[in-house]
Amino acid sequence: MQTRRRVDVLIPKVLLVNDDPASLFALESLLTDAATRLEYELITAGSGKEALRHVLKHDFAVILLDVSMPGMDGLETAEAIHSHPRSHAVPIIFITAHYTDELNRLRGYQAGAADYLFTPVIAQVLQAKVAVFVEMRKRTLLLQAKSEQLTKLNQDLRVQRMQDLERINHDLELEVAERKLAEQHACELSIRDPLTGLVNRRSLIQQLEHAITLADRNGGEFALLFLDLDKFKAVNDNHGHEVGDELLRQVAARLTAAVRVSDVVARLGGDEFVVLVEGRSAAANAARVAKKIGQAQSRAYEIGKHRIKTSTSIGIGLYPQDGASAGMLMKNADLAMYHAKQEKRGSISFFHEAYNTREIERERWRQELRLAFDEDQFELHYQPQRELDGDTLAGVEALLHWRHPRLGLIAAPAWQADVPDLALRERIDEWSVTAACAQAAQWRAGRAEWAAPCIAVNLMSAQLQPELARHLLTQISRRQLPPGSIALELPEQLLCGPLAGIEAVLRPLRGAGVGLGVDDFGSGGAALTACKALPLDTLKIDRAFVRAIGDGDGGSDMVAAIILLARALSLKAVALGVQTPAQREALAALGCQRYQSDDPPLPAAELSLQLRAPQESAA
Repeated sequence: MQTRRRVDVLIPKVLLVNDDPASLFALESLLTDAATRLEYELITAGSGKEALRHVLKHDFAVILLDVSMPGMDGLETAEAIHSHPRSHAVPIIFITAHYTDELNRLRGYQAGAADYLFTPVIAQVLQAKVAVFVEMRKRTLLLQAKSEQLTKLNQDLRVQRMQDLERINHDLELEVAERKLAEQHACELSIRDPLTGLVNRRSLIQQLEHAITLADRNGGEFALLFLDLDKFKAVNDNHGHEVGDELLRQVAARLTAAVRVSDVVARLGGDEFVVLVEGRSAAANAARVAKKIGQAQSRAYEIGKHRIKTSTSIGIGLYPQDGASAGMLMKNADLAMYHAKQEKRGSISFFHEAYNTREIERERWRQELRLAFDEDQFELHYQPQRELDGDTLAGVEALLHWRHPRLGLIAAPAWQADVPDLALRERIDEWSVTAACAQAAQWRAGRAEWAAPCIAVNLMSAQLQPELARHLLTQISRRQLPPGSIALELPEQLLCGPLAGIEAVLRPLRGAGVGLGVDDFGSGGAALTACKALPLDTLKIDRAFVRAIGDGDGGSDMVAAIILLARALSLKAVALGVQTPAQREALAALGCQRYQSDDPPLPAAELSLQLRAPQESAA
């Protein structure tokens, strides 16, 4: 197809224009054989306008143009043809019957005529004149084609040259990359432990010195964890060094997975490892990281046919209080690790005694929390939620309390910050949900003397796990609770993360009639898009905003804004921590529907008595 098109391009075209069909046919007959022999294409037109249309489509070797034509005559047609940039140089041969009309001939030459032919036209003269222009056109076309070929050849040569240069450049880049890789490998051999791939002692000292410089410059701190595997020598003795080496590699992998990306994990040699923890709150982060490492290392290792159980004793040193230099800090962290190993294998010890005491107290707190489940020490107390219009009961909020054997009854806010274990928090939330459903069923049993309220359950976890949602739906079904019996108070932080996961958990709950509210709204920075996207029922205004009502610093404006937001999202606004009649009046005026006071929550039995009393008085 490309070859055919190229041949067509090289064939000249001749345009024959005459308004008289007979004359046009006669002239065309005179040129037909010559067109075949000389290989040019003959195109005809019956008027000047038709000729102009052909000129706009084709390039012609010559145009044979009748002078006398009605409408647009030959002279006007020639002027129009030569006025266009595409055809301004096309030669035109006029054909006329006026031998003696010199004025018309002059006008023709002025209009761009290359020659004149007079009728009757002599065939040989006509064919010869056309042949001259056709041959000239052929040469022009051939020259253009060769020029295009030369341009294409030059372009191909440039492309080939560019490809050669790119190939050479690619080879050079590969060579440079290989050299860099070799240099990197040589560098890593000097700073990495060849067995585990962790940084070695030399590199750790350098990073410690850098951390000291940054801490001194910024007034910061960091922690150094010194780790030692318990009974590692027995593994080598009983199973051989190959098993011991594989154990060290797996220990290194678990260590790396247990810490943050920014933390540095190093192997000093043998079964000694070090973790450098930088950033804010180094002491608290160090204890958390050490606990996570201890839990990861306590799981059995599967090495070939062997199942090996070990533990990790961890000593913690803090900069600057536990050592003013890298060497001193490492020595003191090592001493703390030795102290931990002496006290109890697999334990954690701070070099600083005060931190040791704190960690011991936290561990004791965790053990007492676990014991609280076994001895049924948790209780739910209930705080009424009332309508601002009429002060009628709208529901109750279930607040978790712990009847501690040493410290007495403690509300959850006083101790929940000391529950760092996520699994323990989720277990507490599961207990709260179960207890609330049981209480809701009890209040609805028999002939209720008062309308059983909806129970809103607070969550301790910052995340709502699908397992907890399924547990709640199971409890509702098992106890045959009608829709509206239970609600969940979601922490506002829950709305600050990705919405897709939480929405998938909330939709089934909403479909089962579980109320969904945002607790302490305004304190956690939840996005408006989250409130709009999730299937919520209520916004509970943080008590700090309620206390600021009427203080002159915009407290009332903030509450009004949250109420307007709730109304725009078709949610009920509930004000927390309402203490005075003035606050209730202001909230009612702003359009808030419900409120909760800061009165102490009551056990279920006492709340039942209070709620029955008005019913019995009315009776």
